[in-house]
Amino acid sequence: MTTAPASRTRQRLRVRTARATGEDLLARLPRPDNALAWVRDGSGLVGWGEAARFEASGPDRFAEADRWWRDFTAAVDVQDEVGQPGCGPVAFVSMAFADEPGHSVLVVPEVVLGTRDGRSWVTTIGHATPSDVTPVRRPSTVRYSDGQLSVTDYRGAVATAVARMRDSELDKVVLAHDLLAVADVPIDHRFVLEGLARRYPECWVYAVDGLLGATPELLLRRTGELVDSRVLAGTTWPHDGMSDEELEAALLSSAKNLEEHDYAIRSLADTLKPFCTTMSVEGPSVLRLPNVSHLSSDVIGTLSGSPSLLRLGEALHPTAAVGGTPRAEAIRVIEELEGMDRGRYAGPVGWIDGNGDGELGIALRCARVEGNTARLFAGCGLVAESDPDSEVCEAHAKMRPMRDALEGR
Repeated sequence: MTTAPASRTRQRLRVRTARATGEDLLARLPRPDNALAWVRDGSGLVGWGEAARFEASGPDRFAEADRWWRDFTAAVDVQDEVGQPGCGPVAFVSMAFADEPGHSVLVVPEVVLGTRDGRSWVTTIGHATPSDVTPVRRPSTVRYSDGQLSVTDYRGAVATAVARMRDSELDKVVLAHDLLAVADVPIDHRFVLEGLARRYPECWVYAVDGLLGATPELLLRRTGELVDSRVLAGTTWPHDGMSDEELEAALLSSAKNLEEHDYAIRSLADTLKPFCTTMSVEGPSVLRLPNVSHLSSDVIGTLSGSPSLLRLGEALHPTAAVGGTPRAEAIRVIEELEGMDRGRYAGPVGWIDGNGDGELGIALRCARVEGNTARLFAGCGLVAESDPDSEVCEAHAKMRPMRDALEGR
C-alpha cells in the first residue's frame, strides 16, 4: 500500500471549483497518457495531473481506500462556487476484481473538468492550472495474439463450468479471457477514449491509471440518500437474417438469458436491501449497443444512514453479473478455471467526491494499456444451458468495442 508523500498529505491543500464554459471534455485531455475520465454522452468528469494517490490490495482494500479518502478530504480547504456532485475534491477510482493479487488505486487529479445538467466547472488542487492540449496520435497498425487464456482454453473452461452447473455445483459463473494487442506506436489514451465515446454514447467511457474502456453497466450511483444501479445480464449479438426487433424479442423470451438476468438482479437487490429504507426494480428491458444487446434492469433505493460510495461498492462487489451465484463458489471456480489475474477488469471503476457521492461502474469492455501494448478482456455469464461455442462468439463480440477503438475503425 502506498500514498502520496507525507509532506503533500499533511499540508492543507487548497481545492477550488469555479464555473466554466461548456466544452468537449475528452478533447481537453492534454496528454496522450495518464488520462482520467468518466464520461457518458458528453457529461461527466475528466482529469489530469496527480495531486495525491492511494494504492491498496487484499480483502480490506475498499475499507482502506474509504478511510484514506475521508482523511484526505478532511485535510483540504475547499472553495466551491458550483455545488454539483463531482465538484470540490474528486478521486478517480479503480478497484481490483480479486482480493489477491489485486492492485487497487485512487488518483486525485490536479485539474478536473466537469459537466452535468447544463453546468460546467473546473476544479484545481494546489497551484495547478489547465494545460495546453498536444495533438492526438493514432497507430498505423495493431497486431493481436493470445493472452494468458487463449480462445481454445477459454472454450474448454466454459465447457467444464457448464458441466459443473449441470451437476448442481453452482447456479451461475462468469468466465473471462484476454487478448493482447500491440500497436506500432505508444497508444494514445485520448484516441481510444474518443473512439469509444463516439461509437458508444450510451456507455460510461472511463480511464483510470491505464485501464481504459466503455462500460454499459452502472454498479452504483450515490447522490445524497439516493442510490441507483443498472444491472445487465443476458446478451445477444447481431445474427444474419435477423432484424433488431427480432433479436430483441428473442432475448426477452430466452429462458437462458432471463435466468441469468434474474440471478444478477436478485444478487444485487438482496445485497443492497439492508442499506435502504425503500427499493424498487424496473425492468427488464433491452439495451441496444452497436455490438451486442443486453437485458437491462434498474434498481433504485433510498439509503438509511450515510454509507459512502466505497463502502457500498465493497458490499456489492462482485455482483452475480461479473462473478456468479452463489458468490463464494463462483469465485472459487473463476480462480480455478480462468487461471489468470483479472487485475482491475470487472472491478468497480469511477469517481467519488468529498461528500462520499459518486458513480461506480463495472470495468467491462476494457483494456489495460501500457506503452504500445493493450491487454483486452471480455467475459460471459454462464448457466447450465450455456453453449461453449456461443459463449466464445459472445466474448468475441464484447471485445469489438476495444478493437475498433484501438484501430480507429
